[in-house]
Amino acid sequence: MVPKDTIDLPILDKLGFLARRAVRREARWFSLPGGQPLFHKGDPADALYFVVSGSVGAFRERDGQLELLGHIRPGEPAGEIALFADQPHSASVYALRDSELIALPKDEFLEIVGRRPELMGDLARMMITRMRRANPRSSAPRVFALISSSPSIDLRAYGLQLAEAMERTGSKVAYMDGEEAGDMDRLAQLEDKYDQVLLAAPLREGSWTRAVLRQADRIWLLGRSDARPSDPLLPGEMTPLARLRLVDMVLIHPQGAPPQAAPREWMNAARATRIFHWRIGNDHDVDALARTACGKSIGLVLSGGGARAYAHVGAIRALREAGFHFDFLGGTSMGAIIAAGVAMGWDDEELDRRLRQAFVETNPLDDYVLPVVSLTRGKKVDARLKRHFGDVDITDLQHPFFCISTNLTKGEPMVHKQGMLRKALRASIAIPGLLPPVVQDDQLLVDGAVMKNFPADEMRNFHRGPIVGLDVGRTNAIDADDFVDAPNFFSWVLQHGFRDTPPIASLLLRSATAGREGEMMIRRDEADVLIHPGLQNIDIRNWRSYDQAVQEGYDTAKAVLGDLDGGPEALTATQSPMSDIIGP
Repeated sequence: MVPKDTIDLPILDKLGFLARRAVRREARWFSLPGGQPLFHKGDPADALYFVVSGSVGAFRERDGQLELLGHIRPGEPAGEIALFADQPHSASVYALRDSELIALPKDEFLEIVGRRPELMGDLARMMITRMRRANPRSSAPRVFALISSSPSIDLRAYGLQLAEAMERTGSKVAYMDGEEAGDMDRLAQLEDKYDQVLLAAPLREGSWTRAVLRQADRIWLLGRSDARPSDPLLPGEMTPLARLRLVDMVLIHPQGAPPQAAPREWMNAARATRIFHWRIGNDHDVDALARTACGKSIGLVLSGGGARAYAHVGAIRALREAGFHFDFLGGTSMGAIIAAGVAMGWDDEELDRRLRQAFVETNPLDDYVLPVVSLTRGKKVDARLKRHFGDVDITDLQHPFFCISTNLTKGEPMVHKQGMLRKALRASIAIPGLLPPVVQDDQLLVDGAVMKNFPADEMRNFHRGPIVGLDVGRTNAIDADDFVDAPNFFSWVLQHGFRDTPPIASLLLRSATAGREGEMMIRRDEADVLIHPGLQNIDIRNWRSYDQAVQEGYDTAKAVLGDLDGGPEALTATQSPMSDIIGP
């Protein structure tokens, strides 16, 4: 426990003696156990809070689940925006671990500000810094609980291997396990000295395990693919972070051992929000885990855009040539298909070959039908998705992945992070009126571009590192000449055959997305590097423009990378703020 008269908050150091004494006299010191709320969304802002020790997080509720928006560290304020605006809190704040805070009542705070207005300026600067995400690690967890689900897992060996990989990224890492049980008081000192702290414990009842589960910012639960999980894996009363959905599954794959349970079974048993695969002997896997733990993972998000999305292929090739490794993938519509290929582990050659087979060599949208729900049957698209993605589940992918569809039943975007990959992709590309919608759990799903064509905000929620965004949806994607004295369907077929998709495809997709440009600008701002190929002469249904679009994507990405000093290291550096770099 920290005595009130010794509380060290740098922001108060600039106050005069009398003001500091007033703060300490009026402030209320209290402890908040991990998992407990500080305040809920909609509560009145009646006090300014400062975190003294521990960690708290701001959350929003989405689909009945809490979603972390960001961490609030020792020395930082909480609830200040609502207090300044004199409005109810816009988000809920919970203790991520056992924490100590002080609360300064609103009236006393305003009285002190009246005497020392510079305090308001300091608080404003703190808020701006937090909102600008100046440091890529600023909203990343710093204390990880490594919990082994089985005694057959050599937790110390895995923990030290992970710590070594984290240090290779340039981070300073401390490792503690049960051999130092009872020394949890050192945690605050370790956080001051190190960038990240790994606390390792077996999944069993015991004082060390209980302490680890209550003092971490995030839980990484280790399991073996050649075993079956118990359900639930984590006891709820021991793990407040589980109730806040701050648990990830790390599935270890021993060499030569056949899996006994699907990754989705492990993920569901752990109630995890993400799953990572650690294949023994694969250095790429442990390096990706290390980058994620250090807030240096890179997320790639790809927009939809029909045939214009071919430009993603060229841009990805240029980024890989520059040394980029993508640890998290996400996208919408055709962007989702290409992102899924990267998440599958396809290299540039395989990505190119499969896309040519699926979409370029023959038209996947020429199984026309007299429209009742769509212009095509969608059977060709279904067959090609099955050919290239099989029955893979999203949780089976080498890298965490999501894609976006639009739930017309609820009138909101739907984020697919689990389930059969090809079915999620089929929903994400279901252009209304062109492809039949997908019915899932009595919900009607169509193309994600209808509501969220560039889901960089979802990627920001998915991981805490830099984001590279490829957006092909910003310029004119439709040719007005196609709609002047347009022929009927049969005349169109006589002139163009079945290989070309009629102009109604462009009309349907563009009509669905044209009114959301303001929201798109906000999402583009979430990307740390935004690559936007021109593509002015490529219609979204021109499937034969593959080579041209790929080349434009490659050339634009090379130009953007030429302005990015230091390549991927410049994005993940922790010494200076990141700046947005946008293509022409």
